[in-house]
Amino acid sequence: MQARSQQGRWLLRIDDLDTPRNIKGSAETILKTLEAFGLHWDDDVYYQSRHIDVYNDMINDLQRNKLIYPCTCSRKTLTASASDRSDIYPGICRDRQTPPDGPYALRIKTDNRIIAFQDDLQGLISHNIAEQDGDFIVQRKDRIIAYQFAVVIDDDMQHVNHIVRGFDLLDATPKQIYLQQLLGMVMPRYMHVPIIVDRQGYKLSKQTQAMAVDLTSPNRVIFELLVLLKQNPPIELQQASVTELLSWAIEHWNPLLLSNTPAVS
Repeated sequence: MQARSQQGRWLLRIDDLDTPRNIKGSAETILKTLEAFGLHWDDDVYYQSRHIDVYNDMINDLQRNKLIYPCTCSRKTLTASASDRSDIYPGICRDRQTPPDGPYALRIKTDNRIIAFQDDLQGLISHNIAEQDGDFIVQRKDRIIAYQFAVVIDDDMQHVNHIVRGFDLLDATPKQIYLQQLLGMVMPRYMHVPIIVDRQGYKLSKQTQAMAVDLTSPNRVIFELLVLLKQNPPIELQQASVTELLSWAIEHWNPLLLSNTPAVS
């Protein structure tokens, strides 16, 4: 809605780098579902798996500039060495000069700069990467490019200037901005919206065995989503077509109604 309400383009990206978790036919299912709901994307579908060479070139550039290093630490090692925050990397491999013989991940070196940005819904966000995250992984031990690294390059390649995503991804944004700065990329605008949760407060997802979206009544689902997003659709739109609902939603879209609402259920 945000893209269409601003006369912008809405781009579709398939995150398919994590090959062990890819399910055969899932990408096609996503496309068919979007089409059933009248959600037609602009430009060609962007598949991450088709841009691995670009990610690797960027990795090589960072290696030449000594901004990343190999890390052999296991979760067991990190848990054993953790103090108050087990999710902050303690820098065990930071001074490693040469790649080891066995499997290793690649970590980006962080510094004490403050990453600050104005989120369109959440306000001013300020984050110290080194203190709050430590050196984070850009390539896993299985050689798969990490999500944080790939999406930064994807956004730049697709000329994305406004990112709207769930509140649950807010903590990842400073890391991505840090990478944008290292790679000399332009920072997009960000809007982190509330996520939809179940009655127990869990995010609706495959991990929580959430039911698949109902394709038989897309207009009903869209109406209910507009209610959850606090857009206050008129009651007479309950029986409207998908096209009518989306047209109304684009014309009346007001994301500020979601301010100070971390989750909806």
